[in-house]
Amino acid sequence: MAGNAQAPFHILLVEDEPVIRELVRSMLSDGAVDVVCAANGIEGLKLARDRDFHLILMDVVLPQLDGVSVCRILKSDPATAKVPLYMLTGKAKKADVESATQAGADGYIHKPFRGAELMDLVERLRAARSAAD
Repeated sequence: MAGNAQAPFHILLVEDEPVIRELVRSMLSDGAVDVVCAANGIEGLKLARDRDFHLILMDVVLPQLDGVSVCRILKSDPATAKVPLYMLTGKAKKADVESATQAGADGYIHKPFRGAELMDLVERLRAARSAAD
């Protein structure tokens, strides 16, 4: 990912699998992108409310509070409703996608995902943010 002089692009990754957390963090983090990780839904919800993020990547199956519930809570709160939230999950049934969409998810990325797919998403959102500034 190309670095530039603009302020860092902050991503919250809520994922209970340590290997996936580290993979996504190492894939996306550079001088222009900062990835903060949470290991469960409660921690992710707290971080999303306490800090400003430009993108939230959320697993569906999480300990303590599932990703669809966290999504619903964040999308119903005016302080976090406008943050793009993409589900990053292996749950690929049509009902799973519909449930996430009804909760307010902006997109759905299936595991196993391609690194290029995540990097393209981040670049698109960074470009849109730069255009809006």
